[in-house]
Amino acid sequence: MGSLCPFLLLSMSQTLLLSFDLDFLYTALSSNGDSGCLKYRRKVQKAALRMKMLLLRYSTAFICAVFIITGAVSGEDKAVGQTVSFRPDKIVPPVSSIIWKHRSSTGSVIKVIEWDVDDGDNIPNPRFKGITTLDQKTGEITITKLTVEHSGVYTIDINGKEHEQRFTLNVMERVPKPKMTIEVSSNPDVAYLRCAYNEMIIWKNSSGETLNGTKNHDPGEYIMVKNTRNPENFYTCTLKNAVSEEISDPVTEREIFGTGSNAGMIVAIVIVVFIVIAVIAIVLSYLIMKTVHESVNNICPCIPNIFGPLDCLLKKTDREPKNSAPNDVASPLNETAP
Repeated sequence: MGSLCPFLLLSMSQTLLLSFDLDFLYTALSSNGDSGCLKYRRKVQKAALRMKMLLLRYSTAFICAVFIITGAVSGEDKAVGQTVSFRPDKIVPPVSSIIWKHRSSTGSVIKVIEWDVDDGDNIPNPRFKGITTLDQKTGEITITKLTVEHSGVYTIDINGKEHEQRFTLNVMERVPKPKMTIEVSSNPDVAYLRCAYNEMIIWKNSSGETLNGTKNHDPGEYIMVKNTRNPENFYTCTLKNAVSEEISDPVTEREIFGTGSNAGMIVAIVIVVFIVIAVIAIVLSYLIMKTVHESVNNICPCIPNIFGPLDCLLKKTDREPKNSAPNDVASPLNETAP
């Protein structure tokens, strides 16, 4: 019905303009005394009358369409677990009974809640028990803890007469937080990011630019990513429906192509380890090998100042006399008795 409105408006405007043109032509011909023009007056008058009748017909159809769209139907989109309320435009007292009904997508109709002045509230269907309340004064119904099964069309009967309003409810699950997968290609500078979900997908890069995804036979979409040599560039995938929106964790070019600081870090670690090993080997050679110790001191006199404590310790160890037995006393080898 909504697609009919532009057509009706266009037809009405065209018909109205044509009618005005014919009226103007008819007036001009009528004011002209030329007998040659008089024979066309009646034809023009009949054509103008037909256009006006056509305009009236389209106007009536347009008014009916607007009434159906705006006056009779209203809708709500809700997430699972949320609450919805429907309220009729007006209730004319006295009210002796109210019945709310639910029509599912399969066409089955059940009573949601009913009330009358004698018996009070009654909720006959277990699908709505414990979650449905009714305001008898306004006719407003409230349903909590919604599930997908509550989707459908709701109508209200007041005093046994069905109200003209229709209330549509669409209950849907919230979208999950998406996760992207990386797919490599034969080109080392090109890769693909896939977001495999059925919901609406929005791709963005680190500049905030919205990217166009490509659909294929699998659920979801994918984008092609080119290596810009900037490992901090990233991409995100957002899932969205009428009731929720979730964005993925960003995936950087470093994760996609394995370039940038990771390779540099590995090279730096290797260099540092090599330098540390070389320094340890030189220091040990200086401390342990006497020839190296003396050669280094001769070449670089400042080294003893740097390794002063270690050098002193080494010299002290070299100059310590060997221990001799306390009772070791020299005696002549060929001592003879006097």
